[in-house]
Amino acid sequence: MARGGQNKDKDDAIRKCIVTGEVQPKAGLIRFVVGPDNQVVPDILGKLPGRGMYVTADRAVLEEAKKGQFSRSAKQAVTVPDNLIDEVERQLARRTVDLIALTRKAGRAVCGFEKVKGWLAGGERVRVLVQASDGSERGKTKLWTPEGARYFGCLTSSELGLAFGRQSVIHGALATGGLSNRVVEEATKLRGLREGNGGDTASGKDKEAK
Repeated sequence: MARGGQNKDKDDAIRKCIVTGEVQPKAGLIRFVVGPDNQVVPDILGKLPGRGMYVTADRAVLEEAKKGQFSRSAKQAVTVPDNLIDEVERQLARRTVDLIALTRKAGRAVCGFEKVKGWLAGGERVRVLVQASDGSERGKTKLWTPEGARYFGCLTSSELGLAFGRQSVIHGALATGGLSNRVVEEATKLRGLREGNGGDTASGKDKEAK
């Protein structure tokens, strides 16, 4: 709570990307901090101590950040690990999988072609349709993204399998709710690293219906 009783959450909701200079919601940015050893560390959960440096969740922008932007932002010489972007991707993928798993355990997610199709056709309020990046394109096109829902195809069948407690999953759906909204946030970042800001435009499924 700020002075005068004003809540600072609204002020904290946006940050500037240290590479592009664009001011945008924190949901589209990845936070980094400088560790005790002057090494740049990703802060996926946004809880590590220290001054945050924010970079747009896009692989090309992160590559640019490694070329000196971190040092300029931190106003000191810092070490950037060679595998920094891969580590960010790994942590985002794990975070997304964990959130989908929590949604499933809460009874707000299903997997399998027929179950997902049943939700889509039966009036269930679907927030997210997820399909494996390595699944059959023919099979994936037989399902559709409902109005107001989001589509993601940035997880592999094995990663979706982990989320749903199976060896492999191609199709999944998440009902509306707070957990699903968190999945959208993390999956959007992950897609930026794996597919760029173009997302799933090739399949025409990424656009959120208005």
